[in-house]
Amino acid sequence: MSIVPIKTIRRPFLTARWSNLAILTYEVPPALLTPHLPSGLELDGRGGSAFASLVAFDFEDTRVRGVAWPGFRRFPEINLRFYVRQGNRRGVVFVREFVPRPLVSWLARALYNEPYLVAPIESGVAEDGAAMVTTRRLRWRGRSHAIDVTGNKPAVRPGEDTEAHFFKEHQWGFGRDRRSRTLVYEVRHPLWDVYPVRSWSLDFDWAQVYGPEWGFLSAHEPASVVLAAGSAVSVYPRGRL
Repeated sequence: MSIVPIKTIRRPFLTARWSNLAILTYEVPPALLTPHLPSGLELDGRGGSAFASLVAFDFEDTRVRGVAWPGFRRFPEINLRFYVRQGNRRGVVFVREFVPRPLVSWLARALYNEPYLVAPIESGVAEDGAAMVTTRRLRWRGRSHAIDVTGNKPAVRPGEDTEAHFFKEHQWGFGRDRRSRTLVYEVRHPLWDVYPVRSWSLDFDWAQVYGPEWGFLSAHEPASVVLAAGSAVSVYPRGRL
């Protein structure tokens, strides 16, 4: 399969800081992911297995085309994503993304056709001399779903051959437009440090949030839990393959 060149547009559509990313990753059957797989891509596995990650983090200092909109600079997000490849390009595809701001959801759907939904989310980050404590609460269909991850300080930089690096570092986002054509956009940020995970807990009804086909994960523990420090990011306008 040939790689279609993408002309990089130097001015990002969105800039922000993504902070304290809790990434809980599960091994899943490839057949669960293929209905969401845009054409021209293949699943990007590790050790012969396919994975999906539940990710909770905070947007900070968010700007669209350089403009900071009052009331929309800081908000949390919770998403479910999986890992794909187009040749040497490694990226992610989102199954569903939650934010508490309707305008953010509308923009993402209108401009990127991303599967955003609006729901109340509470995010708390507590820092002391020895630990970074993150708590996120999603309210969906009358139930509270909780993601808690605590990491030890200081943050460290994992090697490029580690699972932490594999699950946190991706330069490309992929999706579909309304005619089912494959979309691609670039996300730039420096390599992220991680806080070595001390503890984690998950109170999450997978079937309720993501559908009955995901319900089996309620009986499984994640294959990997990462708490990434995050950084400033730039998201560039979409293109088509």
